[in-house]
Amino acid sequence: MLTEEQRVEIADRLRAAERERAPIPPLTETHPDIDAVDAYEIQLVNIRRRLAAGGAVNGHKVGLSSEAMQQMMGVDEPDYGHLLADMALRQDEPVAADRYCYPRVEVEVGFVLGADLPGEDCTEADVLAATERVVPAIELIDSRIADWRIKLADTIADNASSAGYVIGEGVPPAGLDLTAIEATLRRDGEFVVAGRSDAVLGDPVIAVAWLARKVASFGVRLHAGHVVLPGSCTRAIDAARGQTFTADFTGLGSVSLTFK
Repeated sequence: MLTEEQRVEIADRLRAAERERAPIPPLTETHPDIDAVDAYEIQLVNIRRRLAAGGAVNGHKVGLSSEAMQQMMGVDEPDYGHLLADMALRQDEPVAADRYCYPRVEVEVGFVLGADLPGEDCTEADVLAATERVVPAIELIDSRIADWRIKLADTIADNASSAGYVIGEGVPPAGLDLTAIEATLRRDGEFVVAGRSDAVLGDPVIAVAWLARKVASFGVRLHAGHVVLPGSCTRAIDAARGQTFTADFTGLGSVSLTFK
C-alpha cells in the first residue's frame, strides 16, 4: 500500500505523460508495492482534477473482460476506467494521431443508458431494462506507460488505458441476442480482425452489471445518458496517421474513426 503522497506523485507523472506524450516506466517497476487499491485511488486523483477543471463524466469502460486478458494479467475480474466528455470523438472529425503515445483501437458493443442503474445489487435484467440503445463502438486506447509494458496496477492507475471513443446510433436491446453479435474491423477498407460479443465475459451485459456493482463500492452510480463500453470483441489494433477504421456489427450497424 502506498502513501497518499506517493499516489499524488504518481498521478502527477501520469498526467504529465499524457499531456506531453512522454511515456513513463511501469509503475509496477518504480513502485513494486503498488496494488489495485492504490491504482484506483491514483486514477481517481486525476479524474477529480479533470472534473474540477470543468470536465464531465460521460460514462465508463470495462477492461480485461476476456478470459485470455485476465489470465495474462493474473486476475479474476475486469477493471474499469472513466469516459470523460473530452474523450468523445466524432465519425466526421479525424483525430490527430500525435495526440497520443501509442494509439490502438478496439471494437466494442456499447450501451447507452436510458435510466440509472442500481448499485451493489445490479443484475443483468436491470441492465437490459435500463439500456436505451445498444451501439456500435470503437474505443481508442492508449498507454502512458512506456511500450505498453503494463501489469494490472499500471493500467488501472492510467484510467484503464482509456483515451477516446466513438459510437454510432445503434438500436434498442429488445430482440437482440447480445451474445451473438458479429463484429468486423476494416482498416482503409481492408479486413483486419473479427470477433463476437460473447468474447466479453460470455455476454457483454454481464460486464455492465459487474461495473455497476463495482463502482458502487466507491460511491459511484451509472446514470441515465451514460455510455458504457463493456470490453473488446477483438484484439487491439495499432493505429497511425492517415488510417480510417470501420467496425461493422450484425444488427447494430457500423461506426468509423479516422486518424490524421
